[in-house]
Formats: sequence, C-alpha cells, structure tokens
Amino acid sequence: MAEIVYPPVIGAARTLFRALDLKIRVEGAERIPRTGGAVLVSNHISYLDFIFAGLAALPAKRLVRFMAKKEVFDHKISGPLMRGMHHIPVDRAAGAAAFGAALKSLKSGEIVGVFAEATISQSFTVKEIKNGAVRMAVGAKVPMIPVALWGTQRLWTKGHPKKLFQRHVPITILVGEPLHAKRGDDYDAVTADLRGRMTALLDRAQRTYPEIPPGVWWQPRHLGGTAPTPEEADKLDAAEAEARAARHKS
Repeated sequence: MAEIVYPPVIGAARTLFRALDLKIRVEGAERIPRTGGAVLVSNHISYLDFIFAGLAALPAKRLVRFMAKKEVFDHKISGPLMRGMHHIPVDRAAGAAAFGAALKSLKSGEIVGVFAEATISQSFTVKEIKNGAVRMAVGAKVPMIPVALWGTQRLWTKGHPKKLFQRHVPITILVGEPLHAKRGDDYDAVTADLRGRMTALLDRAQRTYPEIPPGVWWQPRHLGGTAPTPEEADKLDAAEAEARAARHKS
C-alpha cells in the first residue's frame, strides 16, 4: 500500500522528540522480524503509546498498523492521519470487522499493533488482557511480540494534564522474545503467558528507569508512587464505563 502519510508523520515526531531532548531507550528491536506478519502487543499507559511502540519497529524498517478505538478515527484532526497511516479502527460494539481487518493485514505480511488491555492502565501495571491477540496470531500463523513502554505516561495520560512539551523525559521501550502460539493451544493459558512476559518487561523498564522518585503520581504504588492500586484502578475503569453507557442511553 502507498505510504504517503506515515513516513512524514514519523519524521515529524522524531524531530520533535529530538527538540525536546527526550531520552528514548529502545532495547530488543532486533526481535522485530524484518519480513512477514507479527502481532506487536504493548502495555498501555499513555495516549501517545502507539507512536512510541511504533519506534521499536523502525530499526527493522517496518511500519506498525495499530488497532485503535473508532473515536480516534472520527476526530477531525487525528482521523485523516490515522486513516492515512492505514491503522485499524475498532468499534467496541462490533469488533468482528476490526478483527477481520487485522487478520487480513497480518496475512499480507504486515505488523499489527495491539493494546491488549483495551484501555489505559491507571495503576501503571499490566491489567488483565483478553485473548484477541492470541486468536489473531494463531489465525494468521504469525508470532506475538511483547513490548513494554515506560515514561510515556509523563507526557499525556488519563486523569492528568497534557505535558506534551516536557523536556528531557526518559522513555523506555523494551521488546521481548517472540511468542508462538498454534491452533489447539489453550488460548487462555497462552494469554496468561503473554501477560506474564509483558509484566516482567514492564517491571524491568520501571526498575531500570533513570528516574525513580518516591511519591510521584506517575509511579506505581508498589514502587513508592501515588498511582492507584490495580484494585482502585479497576473501580475507576468501572465507573467510567458506567458513565459512558449512561451517555449513550441519553
């Protein structure tokens, strides 16, 4: 497919990151295949995660087609960009179309990016994940590649003001070993394995991060921060889902 929009967007983002002197560290990029399909499965802590997760594939000269909620495509500014980059819209009320589009992309040799937690983790730990990534990988006979992001939440995340032009922020991107699943496997068990790998990667990213100050909002509770615990975050998510459902009814 013609790549008219994606390369300039990446170029503009990298120029901005250099201007802001973001300290971006990528490890394990060699695990991204240079050819063929793959499901890149990342944790989700920021509205900017698709940009940074995509950086992991650049050394392999690959572009990632991210699955993102339909509302992003409906926006007058982000919509044309998302469509131009051939990302995949997800309608939460009718997910089969998005699954089919992702499967088609994978079978044609594309890398598809998935945030398997579905929503941003306000606890900054890996939430429970569904088995959609595993089903896609099995259906297309491609590997899954776990990715952990850390530091992106400091720029823009749920419940906190945007700080898009903060300077000198460290960003860590860790790419794990590919995980291969096949038809006949226990998809829930494979999903648990995937989540475990993502959790281990995220823990390493957090513990090797250049800045670990106590008492800051962007640090998980178990590392001395003031972010919600996973249980508290689940309650926040549930309240948000209820409010969203009420808005749709009215």
